[in-house]
Amino acid sequence: MFLAGSIVRGESTPYSDLDLVVVFAELPNAYRESFYFQDFPIEAFVHDPDTLNYFFDEVDQPSGIPSLAQMVVEGIEVPEPSDISGSLKRLAGSSLKLGPKELTEKDDRNLRYAITNLINDIREPRSKDELTATGAELYESLANYFLRSKKLWSAEGKSIPRILKQANPELCLRYIESFDKLFVEGQPMKVITLAEEILLVHGGPLFDGHRLNAPAEYRKPFF
Repeated sequence: MFLAGSIVRGESTPYSDLDLVVVFAELPNAYRESFYFQDFPIEAFVHDPDTLNYFFDEVDQPSGIPSLAQMVVEGIEVPEPSDISGSLKRLAGSSLKLGPKELTEKDDRNLRYAITNLINDIREPRSKDELTATGAELYESLANYFLRSKKLWSAEGKSIPRILKQANPELCLRYIESFDKLFVEGQPMKVITLAEEILLVHGGPLFDGHRLNAPAEYRKPFF
């Protein structure tokens, strides 16, 4: 078993849960379970070595977010280190070192297109509520695109500032300041400027001529 998460990193709050990666010799399937133990919140990620290996390669790498591999690498081995736990840590470390799957040209264009739409939606929002909602979506999408376009592991939610800071401290500071301006003061221009700079490195905003084809089998008889 590995103890991981914000508590292990020394970044916990009174409401943080404890992440556990529990590894059995063999299971019919991996699963995730949330529960309380003595009033303490627990998130358990239950696996065997084969399911861990699958998640590292087939879930973490395509998604670009190394949630499980990172927990194993940073996790404290309980009750103590063993040959198996050491092997699993090395496997997770190799996955992290390999990095996420590189964005395809199609993926890159789709992400740029989505971000371009979000940028346009915050230029002249109809209300502060709309600006906040769109800004929240852009906060995650833009960070993900910046990291993935650099062939780096991505992040989501509360992990974004920490991962951005590791990747580029100067950009992280601009990121936080720009979105603070948007969320607190309702002023989007710093976010728009930053987003356009990030997109410009890889071809710039994308709208005109972008096309998304639905699979041919996406049809259902009308009659």
